[in-house]
Amino acid sequence: MKHILIIVKCCKNLNVGKVSLLTALLLIVLNSDAVAQSTSDTVLQEVKVSGRYKTSGDTRINDFSPGQKLVIIDSATMRQYQLQNIANLLAQQVPVFVKSYGFNGLATLNFRGSSAAQSQVLWNGVPIQNAALGLADVSALPVMFASKVNVVYGGSAALLGSGNVGGALLLENDAPVFRSRPDKNNDLSLSVGGGSFGQLMGGFSGSTSNKRWYFLANGFFQIGTDNYRYTTAAGAHMLMPNDTMSSKAAMVRGAYKIGDRNVVTLSAWYQENDRDVPPALFESYSDKNQLDKSLRLLLDWTKQTDKNNWYVKSSFIKDEVKYSYQSVQLHTDNIAYQYYQEIGWKKQLHEYGQLLLFTPLQVGWINIADSSKLRQQDRIALAAAYDYKHFNDRLDVAVNARLEKIIGQAEAVTQQNVFMPGLQASFKIVNWLVVRANVQRTYRAPALNELYFNPGGNASLKPEQGWSEDAGYTLKVKAGNFTLVHDLSVYNRDIHDWILWLGGAIWTPHNIAEVHSRGVETENALHWVKGKWAAHLGVNTAYVLATTVASYIYNDGSLGKQIPYTPRYNGQLNIGFGYSKFSVNYNHTYTGYRFTTTDESAFVLPYNTGNIQLMYSPAIRKHSWQFTAQCNNVWNEQYQVVASRPMPGINWLAGFKVVLL
Repeated sequence: MKHILIIVKCCKNLNVGKVSLLTALLLIVLNSDAVAQSTSDTVLQEVKVSGRYKTSGDTRINDFSPGQKLVIIDSATMRQYQLQNIANLLAQQVPVFVKSYGFNGLATLNFRGSSAAQSQVLWNGVPIQNAALGLADVSALPVMFASKVNVVYGGSAALLGSGNVGGALLLENDAPVFRSRPDKNNDLSLSVGGGSFGQLMGGFSGSTSNKRWYFLANGFFQIGTDNYRYTTAAGAHMLMPNDTMSSKAAMVRGAYKIGDRNVVTLSAWYQENDRDVPPALFESYSDKNQLDKSLRLLLDWTKQTDKNNWYVKSSFIKDEVKYSYQSVQLHTDNIAYQYYQEIGWKKQLHEYGQLLLFTPLQVGWINIADSSKLRQQDRIALAAAYDYKHFNDRLDVAVNARLEKIIGQAEAVTQQNVFMPGLQASFKIVNWLVVRANVQRTYRAPALNELYFNPGGNASLKPEQGWSEDAGYTLKVKAGNFTLVHDLSVYNRDIHDWILWLGGAIWTPHNIAEVHSRGVETENALHWVKGKWAAHLGVNTAYVLATTVASYIYNDGSLGKQIPYTPRYNGQLNIGFGYSKFSVNYNHTYTGYRFTTTDESAFVLPYNTGNIQLMYSPAIRKHSWQFTAQCNNVWNEQYQVVASRPMPGINWLAGFKVVLL
């Protein structure tokens, strides 16, 4: 087998204001799908804390993160939430705080007291945060478009890049499946659902393949009128005005098998979300509207041999946000672009060790509103990881490091070379007990909007940097028909020059001298399976203390106080049972106080929500069917996640999916 074409073009001395892309084209180089499900998988189960088995398509997480806490959304839960968005899935099933601005509003992630900009979202290993905002709206991501959803806790900047401070959400599509049997070459499924507030949604997924080619297409749409009742500050009961929404999305993937272990895949993902912005409780009227458009393209090449794995990822992302406020004649159109590329090589060095080398490049640029200026930020890095296993794989140690050059950070730091080392380890003391630890240096350069947004940007911002440590253990015991799983994690993170937006009419980001985050998380689950019967009980808890310990402001009232919108306590309970192809689950979530000011002078009250999920998966006329129903907020709790943004009371959603081929 010979290399036919390898072209690598490098552009040096990348400068602000000039679009300079490092490109690598590796094309034409070097000359599965049925999964058996146990009866217990028909029960909607809580998320699982992973051991050291492969669950992700990202080799950085699978093979070089033994000390990282990884939470896996199981397949039954994914099927239950197939017609919903990622924000709903995580808010109800994972111990992570989802900061939601309303039933159909923006939703961002808070891992262990981190900010939304300190949390990454990766699609098949590529970051998809908006290049201007530095964050991703998880309410705009359909569950249907992901085959796997995993959550990584704790910093891993050496492997996942600067900006990975609190954790990461991993969205993955299954690898292409090439089939030679004519009766197994095609798949087609349809999904339809509806619910409260005029919700109507639907989608399809279809694929076809042969020995060399693979093609898949997904589509999704949703419309609704979020006219739910809420209680005003004066105690009056009102219907939510200015509340219509619609979204549509499509994803296509094509793959070509060059050789037995040599595949090129091209993916395209486009979506639009058009939503009115209802008034906050302090507003009497709103005619605001926001239209979000995203285009994501990804070219992925992989080649595997007995001891060497090569891969190349090249992606282009365009995010457009159109915002209008008719009453004040405000209209903005913000467009952000991002190019990302990563070339990697993994080699099995000997029986106990393996090495990973990769070179990521990330370029983001925007055109500033009311200006002809182009603002750009470039990141290029060289990263390495070495994993060592011994004592029949009971001991697993990984050392990783990244040297990253960031250009176009701010006026205070125009460019800098950043070294981010990390060390991880896990040890299986006995077959039912595994301990783990993770130490990482963290770093995040200010996002483009934080620097240059008009009005409000602060070009004098300093980058966030510090260290994070976490440790824990996983205990799994099986006795007869019962399985007990218990996981505990403790963590500590110290960040200097934390970036926080403050202000009134015009918000501006500022640096906080030092923020200290620490806490404890537990995941507990008890499963019982006997014949066609199955039952489970799960309790997840999180305690987060994220406080300001130093400030640049004299006599600052925020010292020793909790960072805004970081709940000290939150948790979930799942309890349910299943028989044959039927399952029922009750989910209960608790979220504690969220302070809305740095001095804890104002806060949002805690809330409890209860949710019930039903699922039935029969075979009818040789077709597989799946019927789902969900009742959210069954206790009709009146609550707010974000101050002055009321959430809906009791509401329901029902749908079905049929596999036609």
